[in-house]
Amino acid sequence: MIVCENATIRKTNDTLKRMLLKRITKPGKYSTAIDGFFLSRRESDEYVENCFYRPSIGIVVQGRKKSIIGSNEYIYGENQCLIIGIDMPSSFFVSGAKPDSPFLAVSLNLDAHIIARLASELPPVPDVRGETHKGAAVAPVTFDILNAFLRLTSLLDSPEEIAFLAPGIIHELHFRFLVGPLGNALRNIHTTGTHGNQISRAVTWLRDNYKEPLHVSELARRVNMGTSTFHKYFKEVTSLTPLQYHKRLRLYEAQRLMLMEDADAASAGLAVGYESPSQFNREYKRMFGAPPRRDVLRRR
Repeated sequence: MIVCENATIRKTNDTLKRMLLKRITKPGKYSTAIDGFFLSRRESDEYVENCFYRPSIGIVVQGRKKSIIGSNEYIYGENQCLIIGIDMPSSFFVSGAKPDSPFLAVSLNLDAHIIARLASELPPVPDVRGETHKGAAVAPVTFDILNAFLRLTSLLDSPEEIAFLAPGIIHELHFRFLVGPLGNALRNIHTTGTHGNQISRAVTWLRDNYKEPLHVSELARRVNMGTSTFHKYFKEVTSLTPLQYHKRLRLYEAQRLMLMEDADAASAGLAVGYESPSQFNREYKRMFGAPPRRDVLRRR
């Protein structure tokens, strides 16, 4: 039975691969007519990309990828998926990608409202001994999940059908992940009253207020947690301390301002909340391995 399922997964993956090669012929991450659904192609492994992962499901269709999310590394390849349950500053690179053998992936943003509604209606997933509720995890792709992504991709050739059929497929994908082995982690983050949900609310506040000075005890009170408990669960979910998370938010946004909006280092540091240019330069170099100006020139 397992051999048969593996053969079916390989066949489905081959079909999806052909679709992606035909649809996206140049490197990049492309939005689609289906809200929150993206297609990706990479043809080089020569550089690291910094990004801010939103809650999402990403499936590698061809190639391998390494993501550094918080302080954890995740290496995954063809027919594996990365599930992100909470906003996370991250970096990644693909390995072995070439123009004639590109890295290919599909991803779907998760909808917190769908997860919360389903979590309240579905029976709980049995607890796994020693299970933690991390904000990210890698898992094998099942046929049902891969087939749902194949159907979403196929809909792009029939735009008149998207409004009628895509919502059902997206709802199905949320259901399948919630009843799978990683379902408890997603439920914990999106169920009101859980520690995971309290940390999710704290992360949302940090994301929206990263320019402000961070007072951890005040943020803990904001989400109705004691300071020590807040530290414990924040580190469990994000693998970072609140201060580390806050710093990465600032530095990633500063890098984006310099790369995409041509801001100079002093302006970028000030824009994200740094009052001291020397502190900004010092922390930027520690994070990215080079001072701001040199790092931006290298990435360009």
